[in-house]
Amino acid sequence: MSGEGAAYDRLVDVMRRLLGPGGCPWDREQTPDSIRPFLLEEAYEVLAGLDEKNPAVVKEELGDLLYQVVFLGALFE
Repeated sequence: MSGEGAAYDRLVDVMRRLLGPGGCPWDREQTPDSIRPFLLEEAYEVLAGLDEKNPAVVKEELGDLLYQVVFLGALFE
């Protein structure tokens, strides 16, 4: 598996552990509705970085947005 694929698999594994028994209490309390504002916030921050033409900000915020997407995916498993 490529490095990127392995990194993604590790991220998904971490998310499952956070949401699983003995995981993070905050994460385990979340629902799709409670995560919605965070997803929107991260999307707007990506757009702000694009408007600023700031690659460092875009890269950081895309990572945060990816985290939210993976989190939602794990909630729906």
